[in-house]
Amino acid sequence: MSNRSHDLFEQALGLIPGGVNSPVRAFKAVGGMPLFIARGKGSRVWDVDGREYLDYLGSWGPLILGHAREEIVAALREALEFGTSFGAPTQTEVELAREVVEAVPSVEKVRMVNSGTEATLSALRLARGATGRDLIVKAEGCYHGHVDGLLISAGSGPAAAQTLLVPYNNVSSLQRVFDESGSRIAALILEPVAANMGVVAPAPGYLEAARRITKEQGSLLIFDEVITGFRVAYGGAQERFGVVPDLTTLGKIVGGGLPVGAYGGRADLMDRMAPVGPIYQAGTLSGNPLAMTAGLATLRALKKLNPYARLESLCRRLAEGLSAAARDARVPLTVNRFASMLTPFFNGSAVNDFASASKSDRHSYSVFFHRMLEQGIYLPPAQYEATFLSAAHTVEDVDRTVDAAVHALRELAG
Repeated sequence: MSNRSHDLFEQALGLIPGGVNSPVRAFKAVGGMPLFIARGKGSRVWDVDGREYLDYLGSWGPLILGHAREEIVAALREALEFGTSFGAPTQTEVELAREVVEAVPSVEKVRMVNSGTEATLSALRLARGATGRDLIVKAEGCYHGHVDGLLISAGSGPAAAQTLLVPYNNVSSLQRVFDESGSRIAALILEPVAANMGVVAPAPGYLEAARRITKEQGSLLIFDEVITGFRVAYGGAQERFGVVPDLTTLGKIVGGGLPVGAYGGRADLMDRMAPVGPIYQAGTLSGNPLAMTAGLATLRALKKLNPYARLESLCRRLAEGLSAAARDARVPLTVNRFASMLTPFFNGSAVNDFASASKSDRHSYSVFFHRMLEQGIYLPPAQYEATFLSAAHTVEDVDRTVDAAVHALRELAG
């Protein structure tokens, strides 16, 4: 049987570090060779050999409406006729900014950038410039892009000295670090719902405590809503929990699947950025008209469709189905779910922080991943990632996935 993915990966290994342009794509965490995807439509993707898969990556979260949504493709096709980039302001970026400002409670002004990493980097630069302080606090297991000082164990070097780590969901540790170093802390940055150690929801009162402590210490609270923005609610996690940060970073859905990022917050903070204020940040392709078009079409479709209740119901059905299948197979499994994303942790106990997530059996997840893939179900190729549902998924898709999981877990159990 033809395997063009294998051939393409072999070629890529000689041209691209590790053969991929983002490490998790290499399947290193689960073993085997990555799939090379040729096209997508709705809830499905097809690889370069024509094999069809029910897709639960959704490009790692942006495609909340599914692949190749008709109104988004049509909007992009029309925009493309006028050009791809101008390095100048466009009407579309103003319209998208208005949608973001109207939707996200903390955002009075917003600036577009090109990735979530760039959004985070810019927000931290603003926080340090606005407060005159140097330290940043982050929670273990929360990912904020490959920013020096925020990837402590992966090549940050001296920048790590300016970052203080606390366990996620632990108010006493958070209070302690601010009691010890509060006068030097520019900001606390959090994923309000963690999705990069797998899905971990905030404990009751945790976000409220983060807001209270930062306010008392004169530090800024930054919510990284690159994943949760426009996914867990139209206004993001801050709308859902009623906790308003000082700054918010966005990405993924806000670009409709095209490369994009954004950061925004209170007007008095955002007006410290050049050209109004002294803190400099720039980007040649920021506000790219194609990315703005895809983002605007996506947000307008989300407002019109309001798919959130249905997505929540579908994700609950999937989580309950996976849990039941694991119980029947007597496989230790904890399924964490929030809104339209979930993670099946091969872990027999509760997962509420990075330490408990790290107890998961990654080998079991690898076996499960490949057994599901063999049945045409494309899950994230790593234990510590989120599974995403889209408005294109159906009850039939979810039930087919649960049926596949029954077989995969029985085989795993031996």
